[in-house]
Amino acid sequence: MSSGLKIVALIGSPTASVNSRTLLLVRHLLEALQQRLHASVTLVELAPIARALGQTLSRSEAEPAVEQALATLEDAELLVVAAPVHRGSYPGLFKHLVDFIDLEALVDTPVLLAATGGSERHALVIDHQLRPLFSFLQAHTLPIGVYATPADFDGEQINSAALQARIQLAAERAAGHLLPHAASGPAPLRRIA
Repeated sequence: MSSGLKIVALIGSPTASVNSRTLLLVRHLLEALQQRLHASVTLVELAPIARALGQTLSRSEAEPAVEQALATLEDAELLVVAAPVHRGSYPGLFKHLVDFIDLEALVDTPVLLAATGGSERHALVIDHQLRPLFSFLQAHTLPIGVYATPADFDGEQINSAALQARIQLAAERAAGHLLPHAASGPAPLRRIA
């Protein structure tokens, strides 16, 4: 592959904002990953397709932009998934998008999970909401997640040494998981039942 590993980042915020902490967190994660891996990066943002997605009742009737987002997610070799916390969980439209992902498309795909919330009290959203969702799709959720609050940011910069260290550790662990497989290529899918 001339462009390297295909990293796809899903920004699960249903509203567009240039100051989105979720988007900022993902940008910092992607920068750390690209320092360690030869990769092409594609962003899939929920906000631009939110209205079309909300009107979609089945994948067969999805508008082209929604279908393109789904196909991009399904083609990832590493997914970085980040969502803001709304009332203790990820946004409903985020879940609606994930519901249309083919059930076998993400089998064994590594997924690095991240979330942003108003306070530390929502930090378990990664382990109690996001991880089970992607485990159901048989994706390989990496054991480390990254969570951030407004206090961790100063404009577009991360002002928390702890969050910066967590981002670096997550990128290091993700790269360590992927590098051994990069040389040999992915193992063939094996069906057992």
